[in-house]
Amino acid sequence: MGKYQKLKRAQILAQKDEERMSDVEALSEESSSDSEDEVDKKEERKESKWINRERVLVFCSRGADFRARHLMNDMKAMMPHAKGESKMDKSAPMNQIAEIALMKNCTKTIYFETRKHKDLYMWMGNISDGPTVKFLVNDVHTMKELKMTGNVLKGSRPVLSFDATFDKEPHYALIKQVLTQTFSTPNHHPRSQPFIDHVFTFSITPNHRIYFRNFQIVDETLQLQEVGPRFVLHVDKIFSGAFEGEVLYENPLYVSPTASRRIMKQKKADAFAQKKQQQEDYKKKKIKIEELKDEVIEDPVGEMYDTNLEIEDREALGIMKVLDGRVTKRISKKNTKLAKKNKKAKAAKANRVAN
Repeated sequence: MGKYQKLKRAQILAQKDEERMSDVEALSEESSSDSEDEVDKKEERKESKWINRERVLVFCSRGADFRARHLMNDMKAMMPHAKGESKMDKSAPMNQIAEIALMKNCTKTIYFETRKHKDLYMWMGNISDGPTVKFLVNDVHTMKELKMTGNVLKGSRPVLSFDATFDKEPHYALIKQVLTQTFSTPNHHPRSQPFIDHVFTFSITPNHRIYFRNFQIVDETLQLQEVGPRFVLHVDKIFSGAFEGEVLYENPLYVSPTASRRIMKQKKADAFAQKKQQQEDYKKKKIKIEELKDEVIEDPVGEMYDTNLEIEDREALGIMKVLDGRVTKRISKKNTKLAKKNKKAKAAKANRVAN
C-alpha cells in the first residue's frame, strides 16, 4: 500500500504542475497579444503620418579610393532615409542601377563612380521618370578629416538652403529640385528624429560650381557651426531618364580631368622647352662675346679725338690759342685765390699762437 500511495501523490503533483504551466502560458499569451496590439497600433499611427516614402540608395563602384568611401559613409550617416548596397562592377551598364534601386524599394539614387582611381563622379537621379544629373566631385573633405566643433543628433531632419542663383537659370532650377528630393528627410520617417538642428547649404561659386556644406544650428540665435563634410560639384550633363536617355543639358564650361591634366602637362612642357631655349641662346651669346674679345678691332673714335695731332688750319690754331688763354686765366685766378686764403689762414694761426 505504501508504494501505491507514493505513486498517487506523484501523479497529483504532476497534474498541479501542468495546470500551473498552462495558466502561465495563457497569461503570457494574453500579455504578448496585448503588447503586439500596442506595437501594431503605434506602427499604424506612424505609417498614417509617414506619407512621403522617399528612399535613397547610396553606393559606389569598384575601385573607389578611401576618400570616396568615407564621403559615401558620411552621406549615409547624414540621411536617415538612405540605404546601402554592395559595390557595382565598372563593366556593368548604367541602366542596371535603376533595377538595383527598384529591388531595394528606393526612388532616388546617389552613385559614386571612380575612374582611374582618382577622378570621382556623382550620379544623382530619380528612378521612376528621371532626370539624372552627372557631377564631377572636387575638393572633398570628410567629417573625420575636418574634425569640426559642430555636432548634430543622428537621424535629425535638415533644413535645405539654396543660393538665389538656382532660381535664375532653368538647368539650376532642375538641379535644385533633384537635390531637394534627394537630401530632404521625409517627415515622420521611422529612422528619423523629430528635430531640426542642422542646415545643408548649396551655394554657386563664381566659377559655376555647387559648393556643399553642413552646419549645426547651435541655439535659438541661429548661430552656425560647421559639421562636415564639404565638397564641390561641377555639373557635367543632365539626362532625361534614369541613368539613360537624351542629354537635356551639357555644361559648355566643363573640362574633363583628363583634359585639364593634359593642359597642365603641356604648360609644364612648354615652360621647360622655353627654359632650355634660353639656356642655348645664352651659350651662343657667350661664345660670340669670347670671339669678339679675341678679335683686334680698329678704333676710329681715337683717331677723330686724338689731341696729339698737329693743327695746320689757321682758324683752328686761333681758336685753340683763345681757348688756351681762357683756360690759363681761369687757372691763374684760382691759384691767386688759393694763395690769398692760405696767407689769411697762416696769419690767423700766428695771431692765435701769439695770444
